[in-house]
Amino acid sequence: MNMGEQTIEAPANHPSREQVTRLPQPQPEAEELYRRWLSFLDEEFTRHQAPERRAEIVRDQLFQLYLGRPHGGKLNFTLTSELPLNVLQLSLDPANITLEAGHHPDVDRERFAKSKPLLWFWIMFDRSPIGLNHWLGIRFRCMLGRHLFAKMGKGVRIDHGVELTYGYNLYIEDGVIVRQRALLDDRAEIHLGQGAVIGNYARIYSHTHAKHDYSKLIFAPTTIGARARVGAHTVVLAGTNMEEGAIVGPQGTADGQQR
Repeated sequence: MNMGEQTIEAPANHPSREQVTRLPQPQPEAEELYRRWLSFLDEEFTRHQAPERRAEIVRDQLFQLYLGRPHGGKLNFTLTSELPLNVLQLSLDPANITLEAGHHPDVDRERFAKSKPLLWFWIMFDRSPIGLNHWLGIRFRCMLGRHLFAKMGKGVRIDHGVELTYGYNLYIEDGVIVRQRALLDDRAEIHLGQGAVIGNYARIYSHTHAKHDYSKLIFAPTTIGARARVGAHTVVLAGTNMEEGAIVGPQGTADGQQR
């Protein structure tokens, strides 16, 4: 067997019991290194809750991911030829970054301060040279989600390019799958029930605007029930409650109570 694959037997009630499923795996030495890195980050973010220290941790990690060297040394601001490099280096530090979410009038400043370094890490990991490493990426996002989300279940899979707003209003139960490029716009609470599946490019909202006064925001928790499925490119409007097992097909719209 290829050492880069993991063999899993089909379930006992599967019609092709003799068949096996092979999941792509990194080589053993790479897997061990990946797990050590994720464990280190998990411990660091558990131990350090202060926004300033979290920003330093993320800055140091992004320096190595993007520039291949540790953070340190004095920038040369006098040479115009080095301005782009200076801009890049400064932008790897979450302390120098502003995010759209930070401009929302409803943002909880204290909670967002703790989340912002991790949101920047989430974004920049996906844009880094290792962002498309599927095995590592799934585990990285789950690790980070434990420090970002209100609740993070077990066995969750979040694919490349998933967008968040605050992070701290997300409740994700066990076994949830969020496919690539989906948006979880958690300006109010979003609950993803056990085993729910969110399709590629789906948009899950928890805020809207008053019908006769667009400047007035309305916040309404959105719930995707256990084992419910949201199709690719589907829009789930604020306040929607998809019941257990409900399905909204591709390019659809979910509003109100969905059965």
